[in-house]
Amino acid sequence: RMETQRKKKNTCGTICLKYLLFLFNICFWLAGGAVLAVGVWTLVDKSDYISLLNSGFYSASAFILIVAGVIVTLTGIIGCCATLNEKRSLLIVYLVLLLCVFLLEITAGVLAYVYQQQLDDELRQNLKLNMQQKYLQPGQESVTLSVDKLQQEFKCCGSHNFSDWRDSEWIRGEGTQQLVPDSCCKTPSSLCGRRDHPSNIYRVEGGCVEKLEDYIRSQLYILGGVGVGIAFLQLVGMMFTCCLCRNLKEDLY
Repeated sequence: RMETQRKKKNTCGTICLKYLLFLFNICFWLAGGAVLAVGVWTLVDKSDYISLLNSGFYSASAFILIVAGVIVTLTGIIGCCATLNEKRSLLIVYLVLLLCVFLLEITAGVLAYVYQQQLDDELRQNLKLNMQQKYLQPGQESVTLSVDKLQQEFKCCGSHNFSDWRDSEWIRGEGTQQLVPDSCCKTPSSLCGRRDHPSNIYRVEGGCVEKLEDYIRSQLYILGGVGVGIAFLQLVGMMFTCCLCRNLKEDLY
């Protein structure tokens, strides 16, 4: 009789774990979609600015989240099948995939944190250099478009201030009458950069480096937070999976 009660208790425990894990997989599948969306959004929304950074850390973190999101989606499907069918072999595959995604997202979170620490120095060194040496130069169309978009979107002019443009290859090389690019103007129009009066350009609003720093730092916080947050959620899934594997009967393996 005690054996029967113990078996019934194990069966009830297995059923509870089974449905808890199933519900977790639905949430996990939705979370995978969120991770994928954040990764894609990070690359697409401000992809132009990546060309201004001589580093792959920012894009690497986003790519890691995209890969993790795809794996999470597949993992959620495998997890649902494994849970409903009580297949121990599928549960082990599911557990391994959970571990892989866990490591990927922790890596993305750590990369985002590490890069955030060196962000200031990298931006200050590279942004001014890119603006002065590559703007409107042959073969540097992507940098030119990125700089124009940056100055218009963040309402700024130059890396630190508008005077950075005086030493640019574009102005010195072509002998142009322009003092700043047209994208520095509050109302852009052809050759509007010939006047650098505060009423015409973003002169008192400051340079772009601090505004881009703040923007990228906020993006890295999102990347890191999403990656690490969902990684810890997966620990719950791994715990449920281990418990279900242990509780399944031998004849269901």
